[in-house]
Amino acid sequence: MPVQADTAGIDPLNAVITEPVPGSDIPVRLMYVEMLDGVYAPIGLRTPPGQGPFPLVLFAYGNGGGGMAVVREFTQNVSWTQEQFLKAGYAVAWMRYRAEVDYAYDKIGKLVEDKRQRRQLLNRGPLEYEDVIAIVEYVKTLPFVDRDRIGYMGMSHGGEMAFKIASEYHGLRAMIAAEPAAHEFLRLRPDATARVNPETGLLDVERMLMREPEKVRPRITEEVARARMMPIATPIFVQGRNSDELQGIFRVCYDLLVELGKETRWATYEHDAHGFVFVRRSATGDYAPDSVQRQAVVDSIGFFDHYLKGR
Repeated sequence: MPVQADTAGIDPLNAVITEPVPGSDIPVRLMYVEMLDGVYAPIGLRTPPGQGPFPLVLFAYGNGGGGMAVVREFTQNVSWTQEQFLKAGYAVAWMRYRAEVDYAYDKIGKLVEDKRQRRQLLNRGPLEYEDVIAIVEYVKTLPFVDRDRIGYMGMSHGGEMAFKIASEYHGLRAMIAAEPAAHEFLRLRPDATARVNPETGLLDVERMLMREPEKVRPRITEEVARARMMPIATPIFVQGRNSDELQGIFRVCYDLLVELGKETRWATYEHDAHGFVFVRRSATGDYAPDSVQRQAVVDSIGFFDHYLKGR
């Protein structure tokens, strides 16, 4: 039976619904955050016991879309990792953002804001990583959040977004890019293992094989990738997965950061599941993380402890 939310006394301009989380004493605040263009994106925010202000880690899983339904599903059923962060004294939030627009980042350039008839005018619509920046700026206004100690942990496309965000925004203290599918950020030239979907004309990279850094490196557009990484000032922990089809991309991201003198860390893990660092409930409704998942989360919390608590 689905949990019931408390909707009494909601302010339409600052809508917050508090909902219990199964198996936890810490509820979630379901909130809508205004984006740059006036539309809203949902987040599910949880805080450890106490008044704060707390360091906060924002969590991004894959591509966007799905809205509040996805935030609630992840909070209810994909939150073992967040529970460990809560125990370590972090506030946490699942967030959703608009869906990826195929290669838009590579084609349409920097977002520019102007005015027309005293109203907002944009040269293009915001992209998904810019939604995350808007969410970061919003959570900095919350009195129980330490605005100077905010981190980001993104997996797969969420990992690629870490690089896009860090390339042009410096308001995060530290970031984890877990299994970052950063082919667009690196301007990778796919081989025959990627194909164009004949029904849509969009590139299908689901079966692209880029396991070896030696294969990936000659296929990236080196000068573009370096120019995009050069402005990065945020420490980034790149997490790989040994058997992943895109492991070569993950490693090249790290290698470029090292070559450019950026503050970075690398670890790779042996696991069957893409996205293993975000532990899901089992078929019986329990969380049963294995030793690799436990170690990856220990490593992740240790990384954030260094940057969000150690300075």
